[in-house]
Amino acid sequence: MSRPSLSELTAFIAIAKQRSFRVAALELGSSPSALSHMMKSLEGRLGVRLLNRTTRSVGLTEAGEHLLLRAAPALTDLDEAITEVITERNRPSGSIRISTAEAGAKPLIRHVLPDFLAKYPDIHVEFVIDTRFVDIVSDRFDAGIRLHGQVPQDMVAIEFGPKMRLAAVASPEYVEQHGTPATPEDLKRHRCIRFRFSSGALNHWDLKRDEQTTTVDANGPMTLENTNLMTEAALAGIGIAWVPQYQFEPHLKTGRLVQLLPEWSPTLSAFSLYYPANRHPPTALRLLTEAVRDWARQVSPSK
Repeated sequence: MSRPSLSELTAFIAIAKQRSFRVAALELGSSPSALSHMMKSLEGRLGVRLLNRTTRSVGLTEAGEHLLLRAAPALTDLDEAITEVITERNRPSGSIRISTAEAGAKPLIRHVLPDFLAKYPDIHVEFVIDTRFVDIVSDRFDAGIRLHGQVPQDMVAIEFGPKMRLAAVASPEYVEQHGTPATPEDLKRHRCIRFRFSSGALNHWDLKRDEQTTTVDANGPMTLENTNLMTEAALAGIGIAWVPQYQFEPHLKTGRLVQLLPEWSPTLSAFSLYYPANRHPPTALRLLTEAVRDWARQVSPSK
């Protein structure tokens, strides 16, 4: 037995409720003859009579009563589900949970999310700040933000923003008191502000000049887990901080910080918003990735 079509069931329910082919045809925008043909087809598929037809009225057989009792609520539920999908399309909702370092979240908070959340007020975005490299699948995140070069191969990645540059900076007062390092090796004799990842590992300073690279195991009086606080410590004259350009650049312009060893300042990749390639992203995440991609194109049209 082949299954009845949705259109046949819809027609049957309309006829059964109206007890009239003519009225049902008006409701469905069809014709009585077309509905009559569909009912003959439906009864043929099921192998039972559903309707008792006379010249004046339409009645239900016992089988017809049973089908109406079960099919009508099911089709109502289906209609409601379709309505919900259409409503979600017109007014999307949902939560997006993203694992990121603070530096990755800032550009989106400043440049993407104000307009995005105003446009989609029923979407909620949560950033979970973590300096560890998190497995977003096993830890049940919708997406992650990391430097583009660190994104796993099996992810869809949307690169955004400028490339990140790191540099050693200190206050003029610190430089006046302790001097200026002339080489990366000189940093080992200075008071350096160290960074510790959430995993517990200490960050080593990877310096680069042209094709030459060197790693410094910096040491000093303070260890922090936040680059904002590292910048504050440098401003306070505590020592030399190894921090991203977007944090120290405003203070270079005001003279509150000076850059040390500028020729050894490496440029890293830009950040990327990423999610698993083998999963269909929910509507909220799909809309966010589109917004990030659009902004990234505006900032860097070549991307």
